[in-house]
Parts: sequence; C-alpha cells; structure tokens
Amino acid sequence: MTYKETIERLYTLQNPEKVAFKEKKFGVISNNSLGIYHSELKKIAKEIGKDNGLALQLFDSGIYEARILCSKIFKPKDVTVDLMEKWVKTFENWEICDSFSMGLFTKSDFALEKILEWTKRKPEFEKRAGFTIMAAYCMADKLSDNVVFEAFFPIIKREGNDERVYVKKAVNWALRNIGKRNPDLNKKAILVAQEILETESPTAKWIAKNALNELEKDHIRMSDYPRAIYRR
Repeated sequence: MTYKETIERLYTLQNPEKVAFKEKKFGVISNNSLGIYHSELKKIAKEIGKDNGLALQLFDSGIYEARILCSKIFKPKDVTVDLMEKWVKTFENWEICDSFSMGLFTKSDFALEKILEWTKRKPEFEKRAGFTIMAAYCMADKLSDNVVFEAFFPIIKREGNDERVYVKKAVNWALRNIGKRNPDLNKKAILVAQEILETESPTAKWIAKNALNELEKDHIRMSDYPRAIYRR
C-alpha cells in the first residue's frame, strides 16, 4: 500500500463523532484526528505488514491516526534512539503513548535504557512511556532473570507519588505486571507494595492498594517467566 493509498483509506474512515466520543469516554484528546478506532487501524496495519519507509511518511503527515499506524508497521529492531526521542516528544495522550511504547519500543534494543531514562522525565506522557515500557517488558521478555525486574522496584518507589492520572496508572500497571511474572517476583512485588502503603503520599497509597488487590488474589494468573525455571 502506498502512502497516498493509505492516507486515502484513512480519510474514508473519518468520523468526527468518534473524535468527540473518544475524548469524552476514554480521555483521548488528540490534535488532527480523523476519529478512527484502534481496532480499525490494526486491520489496516495487518494488510500493510512491516514497512519502515511508509511508517516514517505516515508519522510525518501529522495525522493522529497515521501516527498510530506508524507504530504498528515500523520494525521494532530498526528503531533508533533518535527516532524514539523524536516520537516520544509528540505524545499527547495515553492511547498513542501506549501504542508506541507497547508495540514498538518494548521490542526495540533500547527498551531497558529508556525505562531508566524516561521514568525520570517531567512531561506526563514521556514519563508514562517509561512505565508503559516497563509494564510491557515484564511480559515481552520471557527469558531474563528476576534481577532485571527487581531493579524496577526502586524506580516505582521513587516515582510513586506522581499525582498525574496517566502516570500513576502506569506505575501501578508496572508493579502489577512485575508481580504477575512469576511466584517469586509476586512475593517481592507484594512486599514493595506494602512498603509503599506506609508512605504519606495518597497517590502512592492508591498505587499500592490497587496492586495488592490483584497481587494477593489466591488464583492470580502468572506468566511463569522464565518458564525453564518456573514450569519445569
């Protein structure tokens, strides 16, 4: 599919009512949006396949949905630090932040580097991107030892008092995903959540309580990674 054909396809799906609905229902506030649901973009991405050149053109179009499509057709292993920095600075809501962070950045060679760097950032969606990569990495990396994920706990404790909705939700998400990786990390994540619960920050307490509600369930579903150890 050419750039012209892709843009024309997007415009055939344009629906201004969906722009308003997504903003009201899901808090997705976006500039230059056509009003196309994520599920429809996934179908188009599947038709296109991986195409880095087209992805770059789509991003530079400035059309919101074209940028989300970019995140779905660019090859993760071809992502560079410069591209990551260019893209992350444009994120204007959680939807596009998560589309790039989960589907592309987590699978890149720079995932761990950006977790450490971006979780310190001030802009809301740059910081969320760091924690979204962290949450997704817990499921994407099926082989690494627990020490890799234990290193995330100090970051979670450090940033757990950020009151911004889309940051605190991502911090909580990361803590829960670490705790669902395997039984040993589950125990450690519970201990970390209990430590956070003792802090004075209402935001940190919310993160901890929400995480414990899931992590302390009797029949919590574990990924059991790495399975060579946890499913022998």
